[in-house]
Amino acid sequence: MYQKIIKSLLIISLYFSYSSVNAAGLPDFTSLVQKNSAAVVNISTSTKAPSGISPGYNMPDIPENSPFYEFFKKYFGDVPQGHGPSQERSSLGSGFIISKDGYVITNHHVVKDADEIIVRLNDRREFVAELIGSDARSDIAVLKLDGKKLPYLKLGDSNKVTVGEWVLAIGSPFGFDYSVTAGIISAIGRSLPNENYVPFIQTDVAINPGNSGGPLFNLDGEVIGVNSQIYSRTGGFMGLSFAVPVNVVENVYQQLRTKGRVSRGWLGVLIQDVTRELAESFNMDHPHGALIAKVLPDGPAEQGGIEVGDIIVKFNGKKVTFSSDLPPLVGSTAIGSVVPVDIIRRSESKSIKVKILELPTDDQVAAKRTNEKSKLLENPLNIVAKDLTNKQKEDIDIYDHGIIVEQISEGPAQKSGIRRGDIILLLDNIKVKNLDHFNKLVKELPKDRSISVLIQRRDGPVFLAMKLEE
Repeated sequence: MYQKIIKSLLIISLYFSYSSVNAAGLPDFTSLVQKNSAAVVNISTSTKAPSGISPGYNMPDIPENSPFYEFFKKYFGDVPQGHGPSQERSSLGSGFIISKDGYVITNHHVVKDADEIIVRLNDRREFVAELIGSDARSDIAVLKLDGKKLPYLKLGDSNKVTVGEWVLAIGSPFGFDYSVTAGIISAIGRSLPNENYVPFIQTDVAINPGNSGGPLFNLDGEVIGVNSQIYSRTGGFMGLSFAVPVNVVENVYQQLRTKGRVSRGWLGVLIQDVTRELAESFNMDHPHGALIAKVLPDGPAEQGGIEVGDIIVKFNGKKVTFSSDLPPLVGSTAIGSVVPVDIIRRSESKSIKVKILELPTDDQVAAKRTNEKSKLLENPLNIVAKDLTNKQKEDIDIYDHGIIVEQISEGPAQKSGIRRGDIILLLDNIKVKNLDHFNKLVKELPKDRSISVLIQRRDGPVFLAMKLEE
């Protein structure tokens, strides 16, 4: 009997010993929440929008004696399209105070197009916030509160984040204010579709609509990220959450606070990953780097001598393992700085210098396209061309003349058979020295007869006949 009692006591002792060891391995978040939750805020926005049906919808053709006539008339019949009394749309999100003078960080998509932004603290104080600036590419916005004795959070260093460490989020999912969820870092440096300039932190912390813009803490109570997105097939949390690293956030914050907008470095290339098969074709030991699929005209890469087919393996001294590593490195580079770029070109390693310029805004890109289109229409041949690069000259073994067609629309050149990518060597039996010479020749072309055009394609040179329209 004594043996049974001793055995039972031993089992109980081992159980409590295991439980205490197990508990010691789990973090206690209570003090972290108590110290930092006061600086986490709830953000609600309102946007005025016209009531009724959106412009472009008309009253269906339904007979007046139909039982559905009055129903459709109510919503379609009496309100002019796009007019009528305003209705308010509202949205909810989270944020946190970053300084004692009342600056607040949240997501761009939380406050986008808002007419009014209300920030509420957990002590029930409410403020109408001023939007200082917002950056769609990083999904970060900065607000300003006019208040006193405001709590604020301490920022950490997202470069020190390691996979597997514990993290905690505070926010307002579905409007449930100051909800706390915890988890671990699942991955770092994640690249998401259409989000090339942010190396996201991936976690398994439960994030849902309303958490957006809230802080992600480490165990020291420092903010290491801003909860921004979830990956979901249902619209709810599925174990994949993404936060903007705090080092990116701090850079965006400083730029928005000082100048109201964000500037990023720009290389001017389109890139893709190096697969195992491509690595073999380039005589590489293993796949790595960013393969240049296109060099944008007049961009830093073209001016620096980067060519299609080059593989960037190191940028400004930092390794490029995946193609997704390159955009954040370029984006964070100071505008106007000249940086070394290590490349593999035709199985040989090279290092070149490139001057980084500012990434064009969406408006600038749209304006450039409009300008190119107008130039296209002004040209009587309806083509846009550019001078040949050294690589293109080497390929065709012609160094003293020729231009390449970049765009072409309906007109004399297209009717003659000229296509995008053709290299025009002769126009009306005259060597085309460069783009300026080509534009001068075009203005002097006769309209009363057909003229010959010599072009170069992959399968060789071809003469075409072209006649300008009267």
